[in-house]
Formats: sequence, structure tokens, C-alpha cells
Amino acid sequence: QVQLVESGGGLVQAGGSLSVSCAASGSILGYNYIAWYRQAPGKQRELVAAISSGGIINYADLVKGRFTLSRDNAKNTVYLQMNSLKPEDTAVYYCMAKVAKFDYWGQGTQVSVSS
Repeated sequence: QVQLVESGGGLVQAGGSLSVSCAASGSILGYNYIAWYRQAPGKQRELVAAISSGGIINYADLVKGRFTLSRDNAKNTVYLQMNSLKPEDTAVYYCMAKVAKFDYWGQGTQVSVSS
């Protein structure tokens, strides 16, 4: 059973920065990939960024150049550094791990950006 725990959300002014973390219960090297999703009120959950087991990182167009995903294999943790935040980045951010044919989700962490 894979457990994912997000942390690091909060409130920041537009133009500011936040970093969120996703700590996994096992070795993330065995995961197909780990991704960050977000869901704003009244909207569908959307992919923000993902990193494959081989280290290939992809970003949604909306966050390219502003967000950076990184991974610490020794800590089994994935980070999402968010810079130049905009009010439209306000959402609950979820970590998701794809392991074999299963998807595992964290509980989410709130990121709020004030204008």
C-alpha cells in the first residue's frame, strides 16, 4: 500500500512563491511516475507536473517556466516549487503516484494566492 502525504501549502500574495512536498511511504524509484495535480473550486482536477521513474519531467503549459518539480530519492519525496504565483493557481494540490496499474493519491494541500 502506497501512502502519500503532502505538505507545505499556504497563503501567499500574487507574485510570491511556495513549495509543496509529497512524501511517499516507499521507494519512489519503483513508481511508474509521480505527479502533482490541482483542483480549484468548481473545476476539474488538472495535471500540473509529473516525473517518470527515469526522471523525465513534464509540465502543464499553464505552469511552464514558473513551477519546478524535483525529486529526492533518498527521502522518497517529490517537491513542487511554485514561483510567480497567480490567483488562478489557487487550488488544492494533490500528489499522485502510479504504481503498476494502480493510482494512489494524497490528501491534498491547499494553496491560496491572493491578488
